[in-house]
Amino acid sequence: MPGHTENHVIVNAPMDLVWARTNDVADWPNLFTEYAKAEVLQDAGDRVRFRLTMVPDEQGRVWSWVSERELDPATRTVVARRIETGPFEYMRIRWTYHEVEGGVLMRWTQDFAMKPDAPIDDEGMTERINANTPVQMNAVKRVLEAEAAAMPPLQGPLAPGRETL
Repeated sequence: MPGHTENHVIVNAPMDLVWARTNDVADWPNLFTEYAKAEVLQDAGDRVRFRLTMVPDEQGRVWSWVSERELDPATRTVVARRIETGPFEYMRIRWTYHEVEGGVLMRWTQDFAMKPDAPIDDEGMTERINANTPVQMNAVKRVLEAEAAAMPPLQGPLAPGRETL
């Protein structure tokens, strides 16, 4: 049975910051702890093709693959898929962003199936993704919240406490 995961985190930061930084694929090694390198292969504005290279695993193996992301800024959604699937028959990821009290609710939904000869089955990969995704989401959250805290406060007539002229 194919795998399906859904994980989310609330990032206490402005939507524009969360959207821009999490969609800057070339800078992902500074957001995620699992990526050693992110190389943009093709950037067509709202469609980006890139190669990700992981940090070495426990056995010293380095995993790398090509993926593609399609951004929809109007709905604040991203759909991604692996082009080089490796051990996956397919891997599709949907990122959604919603403004909520306390910041931005960022949700990642992953649908996938492992190849029959993969070293792990669908259930095992589901467990692995559900263990690692919260770690990565919290790494992103820490970076973005620190950046938001360092931003200068709003000034002018729409700043908090200055709703009237």
